[in-house]
Amino acid sequence: METLSELISKLLSDNKFSAIKEMLTEMNIVDIAAIMEDLTPEEQVRSFRLLPKTSSADFFSYLDSDIQSNIVEAITNKELTFLVEDMFIDDAVDFLEEVPANVVTRVLAHTNPETRELINRFLQYPENSAGSIMTIEMVSFPDTYTVKQAIEHIRKTALDKETIYTCYCTDGKRKLVGTVPLRRLIVSPEDTMVKDIMYDDDQLIFVNTLDDQEEVANIAKK
Repeated sequence: METLSELISKLLSDNKFSAIKEMLTEMNIVDIAAIMEDLTPEEQVRSFRLLPKTSSADFFSYLDSDIQSNIVEAITNKELTFLVEDMFIDDAVDFLEEVPANVVTRVLAHTNPETRELINRFLQYPENSAGSIMTIEMVSFPDTYTVKQAIEHIRKTALDKETIYTCYCTDGKRKLVGTVPLRRLIVSPEDTMVKDIMYDDDQLIFVNTLDDQEEVANIAKK
């Protein structure tokens, strides 16, 4: 029986790109990443370019570092810029920690200054620290927002966030003072103040960026 990787190889050799696009669009990105391992380096690049632009960055983060390096070395600078800018920062850092120095140099050279600064900051954290695996792409807003303002803020920014299910509430100095689940916002009256429904600082559990990953994992598990 023909495997999916063999089918994709055959379709690529026959230049049946529309059929491949349709197939990849219907598949889970994790499954596609597994299939990539059985393709030749050239087929990996050609398949990657057929992925929908909206999912290529998410898909890229699931690939083996050797395949990631192969793709980066083959795509254009414009494609590279789009890819990195569309990735979550922690995924981009994970990728850069595993690839050769020349790939890191090229990626950073074709990233906008703001993203490059964030990536470099994350790369400076020790390998096994909490900072090296954290994300900054979460939803936060002032505790003085109303529920209506908070939901409008989520709608405007959610596409760029890695998670929206727990929202972080800050004071005037942007200090974390509480959290509120998305579900709680949705079921609360629009004119309710966020600070009146958030879980306040008495319940906050936090770690430092230099704490060991295993210690952080144990705290999160509890």
